[in-house]
Amino acid sequence: MATGTEPRTQSGGVREGSRAAITARHLRTDRWWLAPAATAAGLLAFVVYSTWRAFANAHYYAAPYVSPFYSPCLAENCAPMRHGPNWEIFGGWWGLSPALLILIFPLGFRLTCYYYRKAYYRGFWASPPACAVAEPHKKYSGETRFPLILQNIHRYFFYAALLVALTLTYDTVLAFRDEHYRWGHIGVGTLVFLLNIVLIWAYTISCHSCRHIVGGRLKHFSKHPVRYRLWGWVGKLNAHHMGLAWASLISVALADFYVYLVASGAFDDPRLF
Repeated sequence: MATGTEPRTQSGGVREGSRAAITARHLRTDRWWLAPAATAAGLLAFVVYSTWRAFANAHYYAAPYVSPFYSPCLAENCAPMRHGPNWEIFGGWWGLSPALLILIFPLGFRLTCYYYRKAYYRGFWASPPACAVAEPHKKYSGETRFPLILQNIHRYFFYAALLVALTLTYDTVLAFRDEHYRWGHIGVGTLVFLLNIVLIWAYTISCHSCRHIVGGRLKHFSKHPVRYRLWGWVGKLNAHHMGLAWASLISVALADFYVYLVASGAFDDPRLF
């Protein structure tokens, strides 16, 4: 007597082997494709924008603001920034945009982030397209083979992201100056930088790697009350990691675009006081 779970001859991903004999690709009747499509569109928009700004090598500094895409500046061909993060580690031989020297670290951190993996796996590779929707690939090896096995370096990119966040914090402090480098002034750009650094830190600290570093590998939380409390705080942020990932992605692009508008002369930075 047929049970509906006999082995089937067709091959292809999750349809291979002994599974329920359901002819439909899935049983979802809602618009399940909207979420991965919106995710792909959002990530693609950021990739296009950040690529343009990274290779532009122009309009990234308007005193006292420096674009987060270009900070810290590690080449001699950087625009001179008074008291800014000018660390000329690379000599004059570097002729490309200095943003290419620094963006590898924050982008590497985001590219290997657990949430972003889910986002672009679903949005671009349809692996899987959505919950309860079978992926179309015939083979699936997870992250056990090259190049996806390199996702495991996320924990090391976390340390680099901390250094970048510290640098952007320094840039935010410098934003409390006016165009003549006098302290005690706040412009609209200062508020943009404040919003950005708060979201950058919230996203960085809410990372799963941070949660593991703070409270991982402990057998008895009762013997480590400080780490347990920190682990609890990071855990609460971690519950909002997806939202913080998108909010910080938008805020860093907004901060860069604001600097671009001011540096290109589109308008003057309005001063609140």
